[in-house]
Amino acid sequence: MANCAIVGINWGDEGKGRMVDYLTNHYDIVVRYQGGGNAGHTVVNEKGKFALHLLPSGIFRDGVVNILGNGVALDCENLLSEMNTIRAVGVAITPDNLKISDRASLLLPWHRELDALEEARLADKKYGSTKQGIAPFYGDKYQKKTVQAGELLHPEHLKEHLADLLAWKNLTLQKVYGAKGYTMEELMSWVETYGDAIKPYITDTGRFLRSAQKEGKSILFEAQLGALRDLDYGIYPYTTSSNSVAAYAPVGSGLPTARIDEVVGVVKAYSSCVGEGPFVCEWFGEQAQQLRDAGEEYGAKTGRPRRVGPIDLVATRYGVETQGATNIALTKLDVLSYMEKLPVCAHYELKGQQTDEFPFPVLLQDAKPVVEYLPGWQCDISGARKWEDLPENARRYVEYVEKAIGCHIGFVSVGAERDSLIIR
Repeated sequence: MANCAIVGINWGDEGKGRMVDYLTNHYDIVVRYQGGGNAGHTVVNEKGKFALHLLPSGIFRDGVVNILGNGVALDCENLLSEMNTIRAVGVAITPDNLKISDRASLLLPWHRELDALEEARLADKKYGSTKQGIAPFYGDKYQKKTVQAGELLHPEHLKEHLADLLAWKNLTLQKVYGAKGYTMEELMSWVETYGDAIKPYITDTGRFLRSAQKEGKSILFEAQLGALRDLDYGIYPYTTSSNSVAAYAPVGSGLPTARIDEVVGVVKAYSSCVGEGPFVCEWFGEQAQQLRDAGEEYGAKTGRPRRVGPIDLVATRYGVETQGATNIALTKLDVLSYMEKLPVCAHYELKGQQTDEFPFPVLLQDAKPVVEYLPGWQCDISGARKWEDLPENARRYVEYVEKAIGCHIGFVSVGAERDSLIIR
């Protein structure tokens, strides 16, 4: 079977977990290849509703091997909490179905503290961090100042390495931010509590993936967030601190030789955004609140109300191109059922000129949405299970978006349940 990446096309929160949960039934391995505990994938199945932040969304499928790749910010505290939550509903998690790359770096206690300290220093210029330590973590990783998970298996070396990092990190905490800093005893206690608990899952996942590739196993690569939050191609600096584009999947997964045959890009039928930064199509007031409530648009990790607006075709087309999407899953179409007219941000106006090109980040604050309207359907479509079950105006909306973004929409979601996905 082909290898596939499931990625976000916009700002994140598009419904990727829903798609991964559905598609995992067709794949042998699911790999998270970037990001950490700073965002969530919501999965709804017969066991309940779950917000996964680190665990790959294939964890609910029997026989699927789930991997946290070397590109992940390995937050042991969040991971163990998730594992306990999932186990509580009867899902088995063992070293057979969850494997952690020995080359994944650990998110250490000071990363979360530094994240909060820097956001406080930035005040009204903050980036909108979830304060899960992601930016400090990746900064340290690229400075070669992190601990790799495999070092937990070599305790004497680990203690020496942590002592070196502690002396360096306390300089920043104490001299720059005026914080207390950490002691070696505190760090070793953290390792014993959290590091030791994940040791049974740590392995050479690169070797495992190479072997699986030779055996013809199929791999699903799962991304966090969306193209517009990518560190290099997103709305910098209001991005995450890793690469959420499909092109990074082979590198961050631990299988740099992997060929990705299909890229399923996930797009919401309207726009939503968590955090700071430019959001051209944003709605405010009662109009926004009505859409937010209809779509239950509150952050899976933070509970923060998401910023919302109509679908942004300029941003979506850019995301499709950036991700190299070969197929699109359009989610939450049923949320629009209350609208008499369906607004779409069809173009931008920038410096008095209409444009269909997504601008350089610093220009986005001056861009204005050019809105067009399509007729709504104003009836409940959540029970639709075939393309033909949808009202004509709902089908027209999907076809309009498909043509505008230049990519086939092969999946249409009209609900959160596994059986509410229409295959076109």
